[in-house]
Amino acid sequence: MERGEPVFESDLVQDAWQGKVTRRAFLLSGSMAAAAIAAWSLRPALPFATPPRPGPAPEITIAEFSGAGVPTGMVRVRKIIKSDAEWKRQLSANAFNIARKADTEMAYTGSYWNPHQRGIFRCICCDTALFSSETKFDSGTGWPSFWQPIAKENIAEIEDTSFGERTAVACSRCDAHLGHVFNDGPPPTGLRYCMNSASMLFKAIA
Repeated sequence: MERGEPVFESDLVQDAWQGKVTRRAFLLSGSMAAAAIAAWSLRPALPFATPPRPGPAPEITIAEFSGAGVPTGMVRVRKIIKSDAEWKRQLSANAFNIARKADTEMAYTGSYWNPHQRGIFRCICCDTALFSSETKFDSGTGWPSFWQPIAKENIAEIEDTSFGERTAVACSRCDAHLGHVFNDGPPPTGLRYCMNSASMLFKAIA
């Protein structure tokens, strides 16, 4: 998904987004893969996870959307803050490792990298609307990619120095790790929000 992470990844070569997006896949040798996995296991945690604390959670403003994908306005809500034990009871082991511990799923293994049905992608942890199928595009990377979020208020972008200089993307309401954003996407934004399927739940729109 993200450049510099020890998973199988794709190198995008873009002539123009009106033309074809090509992908040059490469395989790591056994020794390189072992070293990458070891480095990944020692990675520093991303700084956006909010630990539980006494007192009421802080309030934020997010954009709400109906089940049909219609915006229903801006609302003030409290951030959702839970302990690891509480998240583990709610999520699968894979979703917990990715959404709560900033892990990354292998390319082409997630549920949403290829489908293009009409709908909304919501946070697996708190159901906040994150991305619309209308902005999803085939990046050739093996991860679901979008050229913009459904509402800028619903995501947070955080500097990530765990593997070089990157920008991590999280859910604004619950701090779930979603993926990373890069500056090699298609018009009109030129951005590529490269997300983990395991961090999202797709809700189809008829």
